[in-house]
Amino acid sequence: MKKLKYYIETSVFNFVFADDEPSRRDLTKYLFQKVQGDNVEIYISEVVITEINDAPEDIKNKLLSLIKKYKPYVIPIDEETKLLANKYISEGIIPEKFIADALHIAVTSVNDLDVIISWNFKHIVKLKTKIEANGVNKLLGYKEIEICTPEEVVES
Repeated sequence: MKKLKYYIETSVFNFVFADDEPSRRDLTKYLFQKVQGDNVEIYISEVVITEINDAPEDIKNKLLSLIKKYKPYVIPIDEETKLLANKYISEGIIPEKFIADALHIAVTSVNDLDVIISWNFKHIVKLKTKIEANGVNKLLGYKEIEICTPEEVVES
């Protein structure tokens, strides 16, 4: 069976430490346990690393320890990814101010990953984004991607 390729967006790493949201925290921890044993590969991008490095020092260190522990493949941001992210912005799918969110989706699409996992309901995990990003992908010759929360992934 082909390994599924999961892109894990920055918000997912943050929720491992979200003591103010215990149900999402516990689901997120379970996701990380599950991906260690499942037939999956996990990926992040340079955008995730940049966002983590911009966090306060104590949070940054916790998040970097997760990266070290789970050893995701780190994908660089290339010109093709930037162009696709800008297309999502020009089509009104993601606001220009949130280019990082567009880049997360574009990395998943350009690198032929299967799923982007996120807790970002504002710009990533929402019906409009799922439909319109996949519409752009289809028009430009990329495959459709799944956009899911950790809850949807662990329930599958």
